[in-house]
Amino acid sequence: MLRDKSLIPLSHQHQRALALCVRIERASPIPQNDLGAWQAEVAHLVQSEIAVHFAAEEEIVFPAAEKFEELRALVRQLISEHANLRTMFANAQEDSLSSNEILVLARSLSTHIRTEERQLFERMQQLLSIEELGILGSKLQSALKDSEEACRLPSATTRLRPLK
Repeated sequence: MLRDKSLIPLSHQHQRALALCVRIERASPIPQNDLGAWQAEVAHLVQSEIAVHFAAEEEIVFPAAEKFEELRALVRQLISEHANLRTMFANAQEDSLSSNEILVLARSLSTHIRTEERQLFERMQQLLSIEELGILGSKLQSALKDSEEACRLPSATTRLRPLK
C-alpha cells in the first residue's frame, strides 16, 4: 500500500534512520578505533531527528492509533521499544557502546521502524478516514517543523563500503 501523504514525513525520517542501520550492519564488527565516529553519527541523528520524531509519534500518532482496540497492544509494544531505544541512544551519546551494542542498536531500530511502517501505518491508513488522516498530517507537520533533515554526509569512517 502506498503511504498516505500525512505519514510521509515520518516515513522519510524512517528511511534516513534505516540507511544508518544498514551502514552499521555492513561495517560490523566495528573496530574499537571507529566506534566513536559511529556513535557520534547516531548521536547526531538522535539530536536532529529522532528525539522530535519519537515525541511526534507518542503525542500524535499513537493516541490516534489507540482509538482502535486492535492497535492498542501494538502501540504499547512500540512505546516500550521507544524506551529501550532511548537507553541505547543515551549510551551512544555518552560514547559507551561496544561494537556488539551498536549493532544491537541498529538491528533494534531497524526492526522497530519496519514494525511501524508495515503494521501500524498500514493499518492506520485503513482505519482512519481521509479527514482524520488530514488532521493527523497537519499535526505532524507542526510537530516535525523543528527537526532538521539529517542528510549529513557520513564521515570517512562511517561511509557505506561495498559488501565484503
